[in-house]
Amino acid sequence: MSQKVNIFSGRASKYLAEKIAKEYGQDLGNVSTSVFNDGEFQPSFDETIRGNFVFIVQSTFAPSENLLELLLMIDAAKRASAAKVVAVIPYFGFARQDRKDKPRVSIGAKLMTNLLVAAGVDRIVTMDLHADQIQGFVDIPMDHLYASSIFIPYLKNLNLDNLVIGSPDTGGAKRAAAYAKFLNTDLVICFKQRKKAGVIEDMRVIGDVKGKDVVLIDDIIDSGGTIIKASDMMLEQGANSVRAVCTHAVFSGKAVEKLQNSSLKEVIVSDTYPREANGNITVLSTASIFADVIDKIYNHESISEHFQFTTIL
Repeated sequence: MSQKVNIFSGRASKYLAEKIAKEYGQDLGNVSTSVFNDGEFQPSFDETIRGNFVFIVQSTFAPSENLLELLLMIDAAKRASAAKVVAVIPYFGFARQDRKDKPRVSIGAKLMTNLLVAAGVDRIVTMDLHADQIQGFVDIPMDHLYASSIFIPYLKNLNLDNLVIGSPDTGGAKRAAAYAKFLNTDLVICFKQRKKAGVIEDMRVIGDVKGKDVVLIDDIIDSGGTIIKASDMMLEQGANSVRAVCTHAVFSGKAVEKLQNSSLKEVIVSDTYPREANGNITVLSTASIFADVIDKIYNHESISEHFQFTTIL
């Protein structure tokens, strides 16, 4: 009996899983979730998965029960005799906790990978991790995909004659440098200092932006404060326009309102978070990337083409 592919989704990522399944050429698998009066829940697969490749799409953004739901689904799939269980995590939550940056704190990203492995997952597929080294936290395959393959063509189609790539902070300089080298443009960097998390004390621009159309590259926009401040500073220093490219549109609090009322001409994001295009916010889909990777994993084919962007780092 030949193995089949089953694509399922947790409740938080069904909007994206449906697009992935459509790109792959099949319907999204049926999952039902029983919810008890006290809020406890139990997901179950409503079709046989014995001996099959099971792909479970679920980002682990807030609330934390999204992670718990993914763990329960992995455990259920293993107990239902799935041949392989692959967790497709478009947005890997807790990735910003990749090290001890002060005493007496956990390394949240390491704990997340430990939980996934303990649940029985055979492989993890994710996109634009906040810290690349998280791949080394597990001894199972972890495929780290890049959204650059959807952002680069979009940026090229803008036909910006005075394009320059920027990073809103020094931590993202490596990522922005890759874009700049690929697009053969100059690179500018914002240097910022914080009093505490989410509060910027000082920011300066390193590089020339006068007369340029700046595109700021980041993996996550959370409150939006950093990217908006960087945009304002670059316009003050003579930039023609400023856009932002971001994979994970966290947009906490009033971030959407702030971004729409900001000096940013456009904010280009992916759909790893459930966001809709609105005003200056443009949403590009990652579904074709994940569908292709699912197909190649199932057929035991190389997925290295999705890592080619890293060869220029």
